[in-house]
Amino acid sequence: MNKMNRKVEYALIALKHMSSKTPGELTSAKEVVEATGVPFDATARVMQQMAQSGLLRSEQGARGGYSIIRDLSKANFHDLIEVILGPTGISKCIHGECELIASCNIVSPVSVLNKRLIDFYKSVTLKELLKIRDAQPVEPAQPEEVSQ
Repeated sequence: MNKMNRKVEYALIALKHMSSKTPGELTSAKEVVEATGVPFDATARVMQQMAQSGLLRSEQGARGGYSIIRDLSKANFHDLIEVILGPTGISKCIHGECELIASCNIVSPVSVLNKRLIDFYKSVTLKELLKIRDAQPVEPAQPEEVSQ
């Protein structure tokens, strides 16, 4: 039900790629695309958004690119979501966009749920998130032998 938006995925992919480089070393959107296979236009856009928000530094020119300038242990997943997508809201009523708002009986519980999700997203730093390795397949549990 709650899926990560593709643009947020591309931003994380770019940050993961960039975080493996020497601090200050520039990375172009083209380099991220060639290394990871993500679409160029969407990746270039999210990198621009991250630069406008102060997460990345942008350097123009033939040898230009982006570098991470914000401490990823101080930036959280919620910060990134809001940079890429805008305000977090799990339903239309969170931002007053629902036509049923006047008679809706779940506005309050949905608001509580939205706040809890935001709190959770704020508790996950980008540094922590980017260090998570791909999950290894879990071996199915073997039935225990029954002793007689």
